[in-house]
Amino acid sequence: MKQMTAKKVETLLNEGKTLNIIDVREVNEVSAGKIPGAVNIPLGLVEFRMHELNKSKEYIMVCRSGGRSGRATQFLESYGFNVINMAGGMLAWYGKVE
Repeated sequence: MKQMTAKKVETLLNEGKTLNIIDVREVNEVSAGKIPGAVNIPLGLVEFRMHELNKSKEYIMVCRSGGRSGRATQFLESYGFNVINMAGGMLAWYGKVE
């Protein structure tokens, strides 16, 4: 499973890179703040919404601490998606939130 640090994600965003970030936390968790531009697909819905994703794009998966996003990363990888887990999740995120 590929991983990326929260700091690296923040650096890429600050450089103006377009990232496809999927936040797999529950809706009530995301309401407290998410990475700008992140799309919320709760972990329990990933299987049912993966048809919305494009296998030619790279996705960065995010959750609170990295566990749920790791499971989502492994699940999507098994279906041929190009996904990266953000290590440490939002607990490691010090960038902007919306």
